[in-house]
Amino acid sequence: MSPARSTPGHVLTNEHVFLTGGTGFVGQAILERLLSSHPGTRISVLVRGKGSQSARARLDNLLRKPVFRGWMERVGEDEARRQFAERVRVVDGSLSRVGALPDDLDVVIHSASTVSFDPPIDEAFETNVGGAHGVYGALLESGSDPHVVHISTAYVGGIRKGIAPEASLTHEVDWRAEYEAAKSARDRVELESRKPEALRKHLAVAKARHGKTGPQAVAQFAEAARAAWVRERLVDFGRTRAESLGWTDVYTLTKAFAERAAEELWSDAGHRLSIVRPSIIESALRHPFPGWIDGFKVADPLIIAYGRGQLPDFPGLPDSVLDIIPVDFVVNATLAVAARPAEPREAKYFQVVSGKTNPLPFHQMYENVHDYFTANPLPDEKGDIAVPRWRFPGGHRVERALVRRERQAGRAERIIERLPTTPRTRRWLDTVTKGQHGLEQLRAFTELYRAYVQTEIIFDDTNTRALLHSLPKEIQEDEGFDVNDIVWSHYFQEIHFPAVTTLTRAFGKRPAAREKAVRALPARDDVVAIFDLEGTVLESNLVKQYLQLWSNTVPRKRFAHDLATFTFSLRKYWKAERRDRGEFIRTFMRRYEGFKVAEIEREVSGRFGRAMMRRALPEALQRVQQHRDAGHRTILVTGTIDLMVEPFVPFFDEVVAGRMHERDGVLTGFLADPPLVDEARAAWLRHYAAQNGFDLSQSYGYGDSHADLVWLQLLGHPSAVNPDIRLYRHAREKHWNVLDWKRGAAPIPAVSRTEQEAHHSIAEGAGRA
Repeated sequence: MSPARSTPGHVLTNEHVFLTGGTGFVGQAILERLLSSHPGTRISVLVRGKGSQSARARLDNLLRKPVFRGWMERVGEDEARRQFAERVRVVDGSLSRVGALPDDLDVVIHSASTVSFDPPIDEAFETNVGGAHGVYGALLESGSDPHVVHISTAYVGGIRKGIAPEASLTHEVDWRAEYEAAKSARDRVELESRKPEALRKHLAVAKARHGKTGPQAVAQFAEAARAAWVRERLVDFGRTRAESLGWTDVYTLTKAFAERAAEELWSDAGHRLSIVRPSIIESALRHPFPGWIDGFKVADPLIIAYGRGQLPDFPGLPDSVLDIIPVDFVVNATLAVAARPAEPREAKYFQVVSGKTNPLPFHQMYENVHDYFTANPLPDEKGDIAVPRWRFPGGHRVERALVRRERQAGRAERIIERLPTTPRTRRWLDTVTKGQHGLEQLRAFTELYRAYVQTEIIFDDTNTRALLHSLPKEIQEDEGFDVNDIVWSHYFQEIHFPAVTTLTRAFGKRPAAREKAVRALPARDDVVAIFDLEGTVLESNLVKQYLQLWSNTVPRKRFAHDLATFTFSLRKYWKAERRDRGEFIRTFMRRYEGFKVAEIEREVSGRFGRAMMRRALPEALQRVQQHRDAGHRTILVTGTIDLMVEPFVPFFDEVVAGRMHERDGVLTGFLADPPLVDEARAAWLRHYAAQNGFDLSQSYGYGDSHADLVWLQLLGHPSAVNPDIRLYRHAREKHWNVLDWKRGAAPIPAVSRTEQEAHHSIAEGAGRA
């Protein structure tokens, strides 16, 4: 066992400190404070390797973080790196597999935990409860007798009203039984998700939404939906189990169980334990510098969503106390607690909070947020965002309004999906999607934050304030945690809000995906640029092409009959197109039965060909030329038969088109090869790249239909050109380029006769690569 060491001046001096959660928000701040203000301490940090990066490399990379900037500037970079290498050691492991610990530990600060309020139940228990179990088990095996400072949360008391004391929690729940049940939850839910009735539901939805992309793509979407259902189900398990036991969410439930594990495994075994319960931790007031924060924390998503105009109202109680504490106060209090060991078997509790001594009513927080974003609005593509004014109508009215708006948005989306795809309908979809995203956020925030903005609980901080006042004045000035020092309006307006909006403003100034400037294409010879034809290079489709050719060639006596049969078959073609692109091509191309090949070739070289070129999209052909100038191999791939695409052959290095079976120079109406669409095109593309040494991750693709999704996503630079609604939605979600190419928007580039001869190459069907 290590001896209990003195702490002159009530601070850590030459102790050996073991720190968990050192790469997290609070852990980084604790590590920095130990290095900068407690030069005699040694620190062992629990870190696990990640991918190819070793645990030591991950730890060393922390010095790049802003939290260490001030210290490194004061002592010099070389000295800082020397001290870091000398004083900070790695314990390679994770919470569940801590491994062997040093036997001379004086202090343990256990700050690692999940950072989400609403994780799946098994993940929450494994990190918070399993992590505590692993740490205390490893400590018991190490033979050392350190003073353990267990960082919890002030909200561990569950759903209650009134004063929450600084004391052990009063509940009789068997945390071990709950831990075992949570660990088995995933197996049970995974089994449930694989039942035939559950799988059929996912398949039905996937077929309805993505049937045109092919059976493998449907299967992938169905499996993704099953996995998402499993996660949502496990999140629901956690939320509901927490509420059934009297806690707000699975985060606070598991933090409460982690406290009980610490008491039973460590304190009751004759060791020293102190539990620190901070409230909502946000950016630093003073140290390492005002406004330091490492990513968005608890309240910040709500703040930013309000600044973006996405929260028209919120079900908070205006007189509810929102308990926020700056991170440097939490660090200072934790280290002060660490320097005052508890007695064995007599755990101490410290609530690092602001609500009792310096309360912040929710309406005051709202006024600060409103005033800040009114004076400093966030931008969007239309200009500055005007933030709403909340009326605090109560939770029931907010819920009713939310349900009504969700239904309206769903109806609007279904209507838009049935409309013809135009730039206007895509803009309508953008508006609806943005509204739906806002509603989803409001729904999530309402469920997650309700307990925190409707709370009627006040956290006692008697022990924490007594600890503060016991410190010498000079320590209070540098490492104090007196919440009376916080002037909320100054903290929010001058420190916290500017800190959390900095990154948001940078994102807000980025152009939307469809507005990205076209960058110069890099010159390389291992890249392909794949272009679809209809809707991408040509403002036409199979039906329009057929009607143009048919009207030029049909005998007058057959005109009425053929037009009648065509009109009668339209519904059949429409249904086939909605089900499967390949089925539509097979069905529709039967209309070419009896067409003479020579007659088609004559039309393509004459009136029909000229009409096709008038419908060509000049911006598409210019992009083809840009790719060729960069040394990329340009390929036109289409389900249209080869006879029809001759006018476009000169513009591409290669054209891959379908073929029709013919007998004695007359088309039979049957395809010679399966249509090269959706998954067939994806398979062809993979094979082509492998055979010819092309790098698909650096290649380009241009398509307009949802059926193009499966092959576009194989490419590193996919672009949706004049996309239909479903491809457009996917492109926006994945931040693909969205291009609006119009007929007549630019001159069609000329192609010399030499180029025509050099590039006159047509590969037929899927068999050519």
